[in-house]
Amino acid sequence: MLDAALIKECSDRSLKPAIVEQFINAAGSKDPLAVTVKAGSRLILFPKPKTAEEALGIIRENVGHAVVRVGLTQLPAGVGLNDPAQLQSDLVDPCKNLKVGTAMFAKVLRIVAKWYGNPRDDVFPQVFEDAIYAWRSGRFEGDNVFQAEDVAGDAQVSPSVGRSEEEEAGASSSNTSEREAFAYPENAEMRIDISRINGRE
Repeated sequence: MLDAALIKECSDRSLKPAIVEQFINAAGSKDPLAVTVKAGSRLILFPKPKTAEEALGIIRENVGHAVVRVGLTQLPAGVGLNDPAQLQSDLVDPCKNLKVGTAMFAKVLRIVAKWYGNPRDDVFPQVFEDAIYAWRSGRFEGDNVFQAEDVAGDAQVSPSVGRSEEEEAGASSSNTSEREAFAYPENAEMRIDISRINGRE
């Protein structure tokens, strides 16, 4: 489990801390120096790096001809870069990796949410699951999600994002009323008029 202070300090602001934790648990690593290299469907094994410099050596050696995932978020290394020499060892720095990785995942989540038509909160688990799949595969609906244009501002990225405090308070009040109605049915308001059933007025 990630340190709450690290999440608060370093993760993308558009993602709630609970979503960041879910993301890391589903697709990340507990080891900030973790480097995963895949060529096609084949996982290439390397000795576990003990330092950031060792990790960077593995990354530079394989970027360009294999898919290289790095650090806590297992972000794809080398996206948008032409020269592996541009890669820096801060890729495996926990804070930097979390900052870059969660920003990339937030973009993926927005792309998926937009495809769903900016769904309600109850559909979010499916949106999240599809976003995790897109993060792992790098593709969604045939497009490369890491190089696709961001849809910032056009899509909901986590439950309740975009609600005002008044809406949140109203939703909370509504939920409380419903719970009370189940607990005390005699106090519930009539919602359907059944007075005409069987000829009764």
